[in-house]
Amino acid sequence: MYESVSGNGHIRKILIVDDEENTRIGLTKLLAADGYEVSTAGDGVEALACLKANPFHLVITDMNMPRMNGLDFIETLSRKHPGLNVIMMTAFGGIDTYVEAMKLGVYEYLHKPIKIDELKSVMKKLSLELKG
Repeated sequence: MYESVSGNGHIRKILIVDDEENTRIGLTKLLAADGYEVSTAGDGVEALACLKANPFHLVITDMNMPRMNGLDFIETLSRKHPGLNVIMMTAFGGIDTYVEAMKLGVYEYLHKPIKIDELKSVMKKLSLELKG
């Protein structure tokens, strides 16, 4: 089982996976300003290497990426790191993608452009649920 939270139920270490550099930079700045430790990866293959080397409490991933799309990444992630919480974000995606992502265990599915207040609200809700 993947250790998805720290002892007190707080989300601290976040991995952002997105092929759009501006999205990675923007989310990193916003989340780091709130005290999160943020790492980034440009695609699912790079993200899996990061996860192999470092523990994370939350993954925020894009859907459409080169080398490995978001659903394939999440499917692999759920096998290799069960229990790791994932928020998926996409600019493109219909109901089929949403349903498949939720079946794979995605905690929340957000549409781009990401509204930071919405993301923070989802993260707060997740943190409260993890505290029990």
